[in-house]
Amino acid sequence: MQSIIEKDKTYIADTYARFPVAITHGKGSELYDADGKRYIDMGSGIGVTAFGTADDEWVNAVTSQLAKVQHTSNLYYTEPCAALAELLCEKTGFKKVFFSNSGAEANECAIKAARKYAAEKKGADCYTIVTLRGSFHGRTLTTLAATGQDHYHELYQPLTPGFAHISVDNIYELTALAARTKIAAILFECVQGEGGVNPVPKEFLAQIAEFAAKHDILLIADEVQTGNGRTGTLYAYMQCGITPDIVTTAKGLGGGLPIGATLLGEKVQNVFGHGDHGSTFGGNPIACAGALSILRRIDDKALDEVKAKSAYIRGELEGAKGIESISGMGLMVGIKAKRPSIDIVKECNEKGVLCLTAKDKVRLLPALNIPMDVLSEAVAVIKEVCAKE
Repeated sequence: MQSIIEKDKTYIADTYARFPVAITHGKGSELYDADGKRYIDMGSGIGVTAFGTADDEWVNAVTSQLAKVQHTSNLYYTEPCAALAELLCEKTGFKKVFFSNSGAEANECAIKAARKYAAEKKGADCYTIVTLRGSFHGRTLTTLAATGQDHYHELYQPLTPGFAHISVDNIYELTALAARTKIAAILFECVQGEGGVNPVPKEFLAQIAEFAAKHDILLIADEVQTGNGRTGTLYAYMQCGITPDIVTTAKGLGGGLPIGATLLGEKVQNVFGHGDHGSTFGGNPIACAGALSILRRIDDKALDEVKAKSAYIRGELEGAKGIESISGMGLMVGIKAKRPSIDIVKECNEKGVLCLTAKDKVRLLPALNIPMDVLSEAVAVIKEVCAKE
């Protein structure tokens, strides 16, 4: 394992504060490092491996497509790309899909769609995208500008202009902003994942949806982390009483391969024409074949299991020693402990449980199908570590 770590430190740009764990293989929610140590995966690659590592159905779908054609340009049609778009539209009621490679790219597409729509309907001076403080929308210059956290802005000035941030649960900031600038769209997460696993109040989401409808402002739901069954519904907006005009998703959709998707509703389904947007690898047949194998299995039974496991985690951890509060939705869980979150994550790693952090919280994003006995084993370790003085 040490040789892997040394090579990484020598040749990889030093952008990640990695833990001293070199994963070599795994199955389901159990991973193994180069020294053969077993870990329970409670992070699923930050919400990516929706049905765990080396999932048989996913592997078969990907390898089958790999033996047919691994890539074509978007000058031609492929069956997996068309089938995935059809399934996404059937499951959501959206009209069109644009495929890319990541959540940031999906959000870039949504921003471009919103600005093009607004410019055509209201004029070129209608371009402002409103986002929420505490949000996270990606690491490109434009999606950093959209992100409502100053920390991410400090190193990369000047950022893309045309973004404004308002506080969660303060509709008056939005109405005041609308009085002095033309707003093209409101971009939001139903649960702010990187911001601390904080659900945005449903009442506030209803307020911004009502305001947007009244003023023909587009609503964009960023479902990069919350989507694809993670929160107990296919997409989190489905349990918030709102219907966005655009939805972005990635992470768990691909099951481990890079894919992003921007779902376009009725208002914006025809906003793009030939040449208006593109992506070399967007709609890659292998990534789409993998995504199809994931999306087809996110049914009512799978979602009920997510809800049951979420209830189990909360039942075990809420009020437990050393734990101040639990936040999140479904299998997107934030743990506010009395001890520093990074200390807890390091100790859990040592005890064979891989967790994440989000601001001052321990974050859990286990595979949707994590077996209950494996989940209970991991929760017991987390509970034990949190209880330490």
